[in-house]
Amino acid sequence: MPTTRSRRSDGARTHEAILQVAARVASVEGVHGLTIGRLADALGVSKSGLYAHFGSKQALQLETIEAAKAIFDAEVMQPTFAAPEGRPQLETLFDRFFSYVERAVFPGGCFFAALLAEEDARDGPIHQVVVEWERESVDAIAELVRDAQRLGQIAGDADAPQLAFELYSFIEMANFHFVLFRDPAVLERGSAAVRDTLDRSAGRPREAPVLE
Repeated sequence: MPTTRSRRSDGARTHEAILQVAARVASVEGVHGLTIGRLADALGVSKSGLYAHFGSKQALQLETIEAAKAIFDAEVMQPTFAAPEGRPQLETLFDRFFSYVERAVFPGGCFFAALLAEEDARDGPIHQVVVEWERESVDAIAELVRDAQRLGQIAGDADAPQLAFELYSFIEMANFHFVLFRDPAVLERGSAAVRDTLDRSAGRPREAPVLE
């Protein structure tokens, strides 16, 4: 006979699996389009069963965002911090981001880029989560820039917050255009823009193409 602990473990796995589906749905239809009824349809289960897991639409939405954060962390941030400090971590961050978008980890592109577009003019608990995410994201890139400066890989007089803003803008644009056009060349342009900017910030201008 199963123990209480194993039943709880099964329940936790089921809850996690539900949130994985919820995050995929929300990346396309928006967090505010994610309701217990919509998710029940996607999963082929009853609404009453999902209410037992979440209790309210807002609880479902907030938990879905947390689940998406965990996926992003595993896909992008953990590999980044496993790389050597300095520019290698910056390059890994952007390489992993472009890969995460191209592989359609979320079918709507970057979950958080979509969430930002949905939430920027709203108020409330979800808006506050997005504000914190965006600030932390840009601050994290600025901190990686400072690490590269400390190691002499980026000029010491470079403005770290400005550079972080520019780099972040490249991935946002590349994500939106990739989702819109479904063209991998867009991500290649984003990657080239990142490396060009990092080269210039280190005092190494991009080499001119050889004309035949």
